[in-house]
Amino acid sequence: MLYDTIGRKESEWAGMTAGQIRNVGEQPGSVLVIPVGSVEQHGNHLPVVTDTLLVEAMVDTAIERLDGVPVVVTPPVWSGFSPHHLSFGGTLSLEFAHLRATLEDIAHAGIQNGFDAVLFVNGHGGNSSLIDAVVSTVGVDTHAEVLGTTYFHLASDRIEELRTTETGGMAHGGEFETSLMLALRPDLVGDPAVRDGEPMDEHYGWGGQDLLDGGNVSVYRSFDEYSSSGAIGTPKQASAETGERIRSVIGDELAALMVAIHENNA
Repeated sequence: MLYDTIGRKESEWAGMTAGQIRNVGEQPGSVLVIPVGSVEQHGNHLPVVTDTLLVEAMVDTAIERLDGVPVVVTPPVWSGFSPHHLSFGGTLSLEFAHLRATLEDIAHAGIQNGFDAVLFVNGHGGNSSLIDAVVSTVGVDTHAEVLGTTYFHLASDRIEELRTTETGGMAHGGEFETSLMLALRPDLVGDPAVRDGEPMDEHYGWGGQDLLDGGNVSVYRSFDEYSSSGAIGTPKQASAETGERIRSVIGDELAALMVAIHENNA
């Protein structure tokens, strides 16, 4: 619960005083990090908070690797743009325009504390185009440098080397996310008997096939057209060991990005 966890990390916006936040923001090359997740169905074996939990964990892993970088992390934006998951229930989705406005407001308010750069770190595929848009809408109206990334697109070549499944096995609720959850919160992962996932079957070969293969053509489909369980991929092949390796790779890459942002704006 928030009351029991806030303030355990030095970089947490929510656990700092206003003066402490401004002191960090006014340092040369300061970076404001805004994690963006979702609350949506992840099949029968993962909790609906998976995307928010994982993006926060990846940011935290990166922060642990930093030394001397002035950075503050906002509380995660826990609701994403997930209309394609609504048919399964359990999903809390914002309208595209509402989420865009929310992210813009958070960024602009944060920048007022003196930050030189803002980094949106996204953890839900359905938010990707929205994050790209917000980078431009915020960037055009502020002095700060504005960037955005989806964490599972970072270091995808290195992650490909870690997978035990073929392309399609690391889709929604598949080997990738289930492995990370087994590494981070195994108590929230259903036992193997309920880890049901189906192969990604997108009609257009140019479309997305996997979290690591987003494709070159966008197409809207409700998730019940892809899967009867809500999960796509091969969660039965997930392991905590794979999850720890993925976490380390992404943590390294995200930390390197934050260092580069700091150095470019110092």
